[in-house]
Amino acid sequence: MSSAVSTLLIACGALAREVLAVVEANGWTNLAVTCLPAHYHNTPDKIPDAVRAKIRENRGRYDRIYVAYGDCGTGGILDKVLAEEGAERIAGPHCYQFFAGTTAFASLMEAEPGTLFLTDYMARHFDRLIIEGLGIDRHPELRDDYFGNYTRLVYLAQTKNADLERRAEAAARRLGLAYEYRLTGYGELAGFLAAAQAGAKLAAGS
Repeated sequence: MSSAVSTLLIACGALAREVLAVVEANGWTNLAVTCLPAHYHNTPDKIPDAVRAKIRENRGRYDRIYVAYGDCGTGGILDKVLAEEGAERIAGPHCYQFFAGTTAFASLMEAEPGTLFLTDYMARHFDRLIIEGLGIDRHPELRDDYFGNYTRLVYLAQTKNADLERRAEAAARRLGLAYEYRLTGYGELAGFLAAAQAGAKLAAGS
């Protein structure tokens, strides 16, 4: 059954700001967006079932459904769900890769495997997600348990924002890591969204 808005994008809540920015900048009116809670990143086992439920809830309302999630720690289970439900997602294991670009991300990891990445969302919510979320505020000794094998923090910035740059650099200092800044923009996410709104066939991640 078709609707005036023909395509639904199910997105990770950590991408909501970026997805809406691209959609609004392009004036796309046939692409509806719904987001799942961003905190599922801390419990990735919840992602596949939540995506499945959202697909089934909306299947009769849209001609096409796409998913803006990487594998995000689901160990391939999300891809199995999408294959069963007939939906497709952006390619890649996580948002760091598709923001940086697949080739650039591979180069970053080859140069230094011990790299921690932040996005705009992660920089904005670093204390809540990392310091409080991992219990480092209560048990400072956990910092080295979690991050002792890292050597640098790379901030993959979607927007030019001085406040977020300061936060990201402060995060690197707090974790005792070297700091690097890269302005990526929306990377491969922008192309994925353009193809989704056009109803193009997309390559699912593996």
